[in-house]
Amino acid sequence: MTDNVNMTPGGYYSAHDRYPVSVDCIIFSLHDGELSVLLAPRRFEPKLGAPSLMGGFVKSTETLDAAATRVLSELTGLDDIYMEQVGAFGALDRDPGDRVISVAYYALIKSDAAIDKRVGEYGAEWVNVMKLPELQFDHPLMIGRALSALRSKVTREPVAFNLLPELFTMAQVQALCEKILGEPIDKRNFRRRLLENGCIEATDKIDKLSSRRGATLYRFNRESYNDTLKFKI
Repeated sequence: MTDNVNMTPGGYYSAHDRYPVSVDCIIFSLHDGELSVLLAPRRFEPKLGAPSLMGGFVKSTETLDAAATRVLSELTGLDDIYMEQVGAFGALDRDPGDRVISVAYYALIKSDAAIDKRVGEYGAEWVNVMKLPELQFDHPLMIGRALSALRSKVTREPVAFNLLPELFTMAQVQALCEKILGEPIDKRNFRRRLLENGCIEATDKIDKLSSRRGATLYRFNRESYNDTLKFKI
């Protein structure tokens, strides 16, 4: 028989267990030519000093997206970052400190000297996703699922351009996509499909560092992409 106190909304909710909710951010960037993820030493027990993803607890006044945005902004100083929710992680033993349910997000940022200096103040560093150190908790699982989600999305939407500088060569786009997908891409077909998408435009600038003849520099045209609403590589 149901207790009368639990028939009221307040009684019903208070009768159930409550747990902390956190967000964890898998921050990807192209660093030294490699797809990398940002790791920082934990600042508290358990596992003090161990390499870890950046995250934080969700405040009572925040949505999940707002909490992830706050963590990213505090770390990078950027307010407009591409991010996607990966999923919820709630294994009973995922955090030895307490029963914590975490919602993971992956984010894509352009790495530059200013960003590197800022994240360095947190002791954070970029680590090649193919050469990760031993990680605690379920962070390897989070990174794996984030990478799978990114690989799926990069073939359907122009998300890779969030990792590239404003001006880029075709070779740079292809190299980045190959790093994300973990496999080579046929050069001729890739470039043809990329141009057919209509989301990049050639500039009158030439990159003379990547080849003797020089390579045309392109820029991403978001307005054009929004008009065509298609993308495929």
